[in-house]
Amino acid sequence: MIGLWITLGVLGFLTLAVLVTAYVCYRRMLYSPPRHMPGEGEYQIPDGEIYRVFREDMIRWTKMIRAYPYKEYAITSHDGLTLRAKFFEHKPGAPIELMFHGYRGNAERDLNGGVERCFRVGHSALLIDHRGAGYSDGHVITFGILEKRDCLAWVDFAVREFGEDAKLILTGISMGAATVMMAAGGPLPPQIQYVLADCGYTSPEEIISKVMKEMKLPPALLYPCATLGARLFGHFNLNEDSPLEAMARCTVPVVFAHGDTDDFVPYDMSVRLCEVCTGRHKKLVTIHGAGHGLAFPVGRDEYVRELMEFKRECGFDF
Repeated sequence: MIGLWITLGVLGFLTLAVLVTAYVCYRRMLYSPPRHMPGEGEYQIPDGEIYRVFREDMIRWTKMIRAYPYKEYAITSHDGLTLRAKFFEHKPGAPIELMFHGYRGNAERDLNGGVERCFRVGHSALLIDHRGAGYSDGHVITFGILEKRDCLAWVDFAVREFGEDAKLILTGISMGAATVMMAAGGPLPPQIQYVLADCGYTSPEEIISKVMKEMKLPPALLYPCATLGARLFGHFNLNEDSPLEAMARCTVPVVFAHGDTDDFVPYDMSVRLCEVCTGRHKKLVTIHGAGHGLAFPVGRDEYVRELMEFKRECGFDF
């Protein structure tokens, strides 16, 4: 009898330890606390020495989009969240890029230079705040799993708002790239012309496990706790899909962009994604010497030139 109580006590302790670890993983990786958005004269620059080099450019780009005329939009997600975006029109009838930012970022911080890049290739830009980010509702980040559904909801909205003849492009950076790649793994309306995936990762498991290893933590033990935390507290399945799986189902053209000195999302991930991609046309744009999310700031003319060449290769006339 004593042995039974000891066994039950050990099992109870282990269960509690797993649940506590799952909750800690959820809070550290998936929970988005209440957000402070910058006011006038405040500018958000990503953390890290590699971004300080481009601080003045990022401030200039932020000032540009704050001063440029824009229209605000909002939609409701499948689970009742209000999601928000800002539309920057290059010219009437121009192709529109639906742009998605990175992990723990927001549209203004991560995509300010994207508006200038869009205008340089003749596109308008719809800058979208993910759930749990920027001005959108929510407090859970899902590494592209539920963001994929939000992306598809924005596509439906864009077709209704801009018309059946609209030319739409799905664009994302980092987690935003993972989001648009997973969205492209299923049926898309004919208005979607192509996908631009900038420094996206292969799967939530691979990128989370990589970060855990860098933190000297054992992913073999902790990643299952992270998936449990996602299910119990975030109410989603972290392993439901992945960009790598989605690219193997893709039918639309995809252009991948990545800096070859990215030490957060390894460049090799875009190489692998491009290799498995089954889109009717694909291209990998390598920007030498660019760190994470800096492919365009580092190689602006090359980036634009490669995008224009990709459009020509696809036979697009816009």
